[in-house]
Amino acid sequence: MPVASGRVLDSEVAARAASGCGIRPFLPGVTQYRFGLNSAGKERSYGYHLPSGYDENKKYPVVVGFHGSSSIGLFFELDTKMSEARYSGDKIMVYPNGIDGSWAGPSYHSNTSSTIAEDIQFVSDLLDDVKKSFCVDDSRIFGVGMSNGGGFIGTLACDAKGSTLFTALAAHSGAFYTDINGPENGCAPAKSALSLPILEVHGAADKTVKYEGGQGDGGMLPPISSWLDWWAQRNQCGSPTSEVSTDGKVQHLSWKCGEGETALLEHYVVQDLGHCWADTEINLSQISVPQGPTVIKASEIIMKFFDGVGGAV
Repeated sequence: MPVASGRVLDSEVAARAASGCGIRPFLPGVTQYRFGLNSAGKERSYGYHLPSGYDENKKYPVVVGFHGSSSIGLFFELDTKMSEARYSGDKIMVYPNGIDGSWAGPSYHSNTSSTIAEDIQFVSDLLDDVKKSFCVDDSRIFGVGMSNGGGFIGTLACDAKGSTLFTALAAHSGAFYTDINGPENGCAPAKSALSLPILEVHGAADKTVKYEGGQGDGGMLPPISSWLDWWAQRNQCGSPTSEVSTDGKVQHLSWKCGEGETALLEHYVVQDLGHCWADTEINLSQISVPQGPTVIKASEIIMKFFDGVGGAV
């Protein structure tokens, strides 16, 4: 049936073109910027970094990195060093910009800038935009954020739409202003997103987003231990296993969840870490605290976590 075969071929070609596969990019290996993306009636922007050996006929994982408050995507990229091949490997890195330097959720972010629904819609529109431009593996889309951006990771995870956009999520020093009332109140991920893999890294010496919770710059914050307990319940996890390393400076907790044997919930608490990105090399956020390097590399840990739940590349 040559006509039918031709129709199948045409649909496959159309789908491939719509996906961004087969389109040769400009300057892979160099961070570039996309301005003027219309989302919910607002002009939005983001940066992106393709692997230097990008092949337009190969599907790539995507990692979306959300900056903290009073910041931009470029700072998050430079601070975490996530675009460096030693961390990103064969992943497309994307760095969106929040309106007025933050993400919706805390009280310091005005709803006239953007609402939670508008920021989540922006993430959805951003991913659609990336998929139209580049060859993306839909089964491996990850999100990571720092501080206010980490809190927005929690907001995405608790949202019926946002929770379906990612394969796994990671927060560093997460300011979880929108998830403070227990395992169910205010948190309603899509049923298809239950057992969503989540990693959180936090400093026990964080004076901005305190490990024990309490009043933050944008409202009340949950104790991190409580927040983890709530996600253990949501993901139907058993009791955590604990490993202490680097002379007691780091505790790693992991939970096996649901019927599988994969650790779908993980947490690292670093005793001497303040409100900055954990790295054994000095970085921008450490300078701003100020403090020196610490004993783990969060970027390495997070990428390994993503590889573990989504398949290494």
